[in-house]
Amino acid sequence: MNPQPMPSPSEFLPGTVALVGAGPGDPELLTLKAVKAISAATVLLVDDLVSEGVLAHARPGARIVHVGKRGGCKSTPQAFIEKLMVMAAREGEVVVRLKGGDPFIFGRGGEEVEHLRAAGIEVQVVNGITAGLAGLTSLGVPLTHREHAHGVVFVTGHAKPGDSGTDWQALAATARDAKLTLVIYMGVSSAAQIERDLLTGLPPHTPLAVIQHATLPQQRHALTTLGQLRATIEREGLGSPAVIVVGDVVRGIAAVQADEAFVRTA
Repeated sequence: MNPQPMPSPSEFLPGTVALVGAGPGDPELLTLKAVKAISAATVLLVDDLVSEGVLAHARPGARIVHVGKRGGCKSTPQAFIEKLMVMAAREGEVVVRLKGGDPFIFGRGGEEVEHLRAAGIEVQVVNGITAGLAGLTSLGVPLTHREHAHGVVFVTGHAKPGDSGTDWQALAATARDAKLTLVIYMGVSSAAQIERDLLTGLPPHTPLAVIQHATLPQQRHALTTLGQLRATIEREGLGSPAVIVVGDVVRGIAAVQADEAFVRTA
């Protein structure tokens, strides 16, 4: 007896919402399903970190609403964004909430799904490549390696108001003992504290990379060590959006791109 075919994924229909990952910036890194969703949308609610090249896939006449979301900058209140999504869906629009990276990695996608479902709105999620992966990959290096890193941790350097945030000292000890790569999002403004607390469990010479505007033409990066994180960011003028990658996998960058000039500090 032949098994029954699996149901096909939902189409992008009027009255529904899709949370779509726009990837790290390079439009060529969009998934096929993301392009389909963007092309189908009649209303797009777009984060600041979404590049203009991604919006080239929007249909003519689609309403594009920029709802800025960037750490350290003035942002559209989350409650207002959620209200806009519900209102547009109830008006019969095909709504796409377009987010940088992946909606479920530090994109508040979980909160939005919960709110939409509570309002009775059908919602689906289209994953995107997250900057923490794309940033280091753009330099020719993996996040995991059998000899250098047995796993990877994605962690935010930005705590919500009233939250104590990441326990960097505990994380440093775990990364050391389990041979983990640390990928820190939104950590530039907290670099001094991150450096100080990670040094309680990791040696100062631990390799580190800071990658700004990953995959975009204006991408910049610096190689340094954990003990020089804050000094390197200040000297090189690196800022958000950026990811900080800590671990022995970073040593491989020099091997695969020896012809480039990197920032090296003792």
